[in-house]
Amino acid sequence: MIHSPIKLRHLVAFQEVARLGRLKSAADALSITQPGMSKTIRELEDSLGVRLFERLPRGVRLTPAGRTLLRHAAPALRSLREGIDAIRQDSTETAVRLGALSNVEGGLLPLVLERLHERYPALRVEVDTGTSAALLARLRLGELDLVLGRMSEAEEIRDLHFEHLYYEPLIAVVRAGHPLLATENTQQLAALVSYPWVVPPRGTTLREKLERFWVEQLSEPPHLAIETLSLPLSQRYVGLSDAIWITPLDTAREAMQSGALVRLSQSIELRGGSVGLAVNSTQPMPDAVSRFCDCLRRIAADYPQETATHNP
Repeated sequence: MIHSPIKLRHLVAFQEVARLGRLKSAADALSITQPGMSKTIRELEDSLGVRLFERLPRGVRLTPAGRTLLRHAAPALRSLREGIDAIRQDSTETAVRLGALSNVEGGLLPLVLERLHERYPALRVEVDTGTSAALLARLRLGELDLVLGRMSEAEEIRDLHFEHLYYEPLIAVVRAGHPLLATENTQQLAALVSYPWVVPPRGTTLREKLERFWVEQLSEPPHLAIETLSLPLSQRYVGLSDAIWITPLDTAREAMQSGALVRLSQSIELRGGSVGLAVNSTQPMPDAVSRFCDCLRRIAADYPQETATHNP
């Protein structure tokens, strides 16, 4: 156990004097005054009860006791610096704190992460999910490095920097064999209210878009069976029932490709919402976040997209 009067500053000063051989040079290297350096070395010598340096006409030289202390102190200080550097590197250089909205969880984001880890296998991504309001609030507080998803319409984004990547529409999907699929396209709109709906919850930008569709296009509000952002729950429930799932295209893309779900011809919005990334421009961007963003842009540039209008 280090004797209590001995502080880290004493050992750092001692090592610097031993390295440079002059009190003034060591003081300059540590940005302190020469009298302050002399006082620090004197405190250390007094605490140990030995002389650590011989004073010479031009500089200082380690005593035997000083050589012994240096042999033990130097590795300890080096190990401490390496530990501090490792913590800093782990938190700022090799980790990305990402907020992901539900519309990118199942499609875009896994592709980005797979490509990212091909090039930077040591880079760790901490992914938090939630509503745009919650994630953007955490971004503003510095708890997240960036947020990815469809959120350009969110009120909370107004003082953050948003970078558009591509447009993505809200769509209506049902299970294969659903009765609506046998209905003429011109009659689908009136028939939609005959079935329960699975929709995004209140307070989300997706829900606001959907409610606008209800007001403008439907004769009466639909029956809401489930309000959730859970993709596994929504997909499984719709696959087992006659419910209609209103969701961003990318969340249902894989299920549609497999034939488990089928997209209805009815458009929910005239143009898709903007999918992009939001950052807090008042905070510095670590290298790891820059690498993630670069990879994201490359994937998004070639990502399959569709317009809101759909003709099966």
